[in-house]
Amino acid sequence: MWFSYVFIIALIGAISLQWWLNHRQLRHILAHRAAVPEAFADKISLEAHHKAADYTTDRLRVGRIELLYGTALLLAWTFGGGLNWLDGLWQSLLGQPIWLGVGVMISFMIISSLLDLPFSIYRTFVIEERYGFNRTKPLLFVADLAKGLLLTIAIGVPLVWVVLWLMASTGHLWWLYVWLVWMSFSLLMIFIYPTWIAPIFNKFTELDNVELKQTIEKLMQRCGFTSSGIFVMDGSRRSSHGNAYFTGLGENKRIVFFDTLLKSLTPPEIEAVLAHELGHFKHKHIHKHILAMSIMTLLALATLGWLMQQSWFFAGLGIATPSAYMALIVFSLLLSVFGVYFQPVFSFFSRKHEFEADDFAAQQSDPARLILALVKLYEENANTLTPDPLYSAFHDSHPPAPVRIAHLSAKLPS
Repeated sequence: MWFSYVFIIALIGAISLQWWLNHRQLRHILAHRAAVPEAFADKISLEAHHKAADYTTDRLRVGRIELLYGTALLLAWTFGGGLNWLDGLWQSLLGQPIWLGVGVMISFMIISSLLDLPFSIYRTFVIEERYGFNRTKPLLFVADLAKGLLLTIAIGVPLVWVVLWLMASTGHLWWLYVWLVWMSFSLLMIFIYPTWIAPIFNKFTELDNVELKQTIEKLMQRCGFTSSGIFVMDGSRRSSHGNAYFTGLGENKRIVFFDTLLKSLTPPEIEAVLAHELGHFKHKHIHKHILAMSIMTLLALATLGWLMQQSWFFAGLGIATPSAYMALIVFSLLLSVFGVYFQPVFSFFSRKHEFEADDFAAQQSDPARLILALVKLYEENANTLTPDPLYSAFHDSHPPAPVRIAHLSAKLPS
């Protein structure tokens, strides 16, 4: 079957590309491990630079194994008959087509997550532990898994049922109706995430630092940003990594600081970091991202609608019994392969948005404060200061540290 050869060639190309980029990154970091880059020489110690290099290379080496493992699983699900076995198992239990599809799809998601679990455990309890970042206890790790499983079932089952019902009931334009449901669901999840989903996993408390809160509120007023509150998240329960973000839509927006971030940065530096986050709001990056995702989702579903009518689509991927639910699964596997080739495009626009947010932060606060904050976060999170440019172009959603600091430094008063 010719489509099988197309898929195999695309898969080999994607694996080879990712392996080559991984090798470039590994080689580039090791080549620059001996000395701190000149731009950071007076800010970051050689010991911290070595830690960042070693932390990154350890993750890259595990990533290589994970890449091969994931490829083996992909081949096992398709040409190895894994999906046919799963389909046959559920056919022996259920006769109703829609519920049969729900069973296959939900179990596929759960099994896939369980098969990825060894790498999650290794990253958390070996790599993160080795470099002093992990604070997750085994019981908390298991509790998070259980909560995630229950959420998958509680949210996934009705959503998958609706999608499969639409595919069976609305004719050749099913993909348009599914798109409308999917986008409505996505917007709903963004809206309810801060108050319904996130608190299942973390504890959120109102910021109680009066001086810092006043500083933040003044910044928000200057930026025309309103939120339902300023919260501190207990990120230190799981990791020492620090972060800040805003989430939600409309009147349900909220600003969230990791407690680890508040301990490591000064109030002026926190203000600068928040100004960057508000830059995303001011430039409507969230809205642009939602719009882009809606267009790509519509095109993907329309493409799937056409592919399902082609006999070679199922046969070319080793599927014995064509069905709507099997089409959704194998199409998601196809996207994981072909999506690799589009990563630089997504990364480019993401980095562009980061530069715009930095520019906004430099206007609303002291750029020197943002530089100090970023350098502290690079050091504390062991972010490499010497990424390979090509690897970064593919994988990094944020500009490389030297490029970002140079960009902000150009905005300092002369």
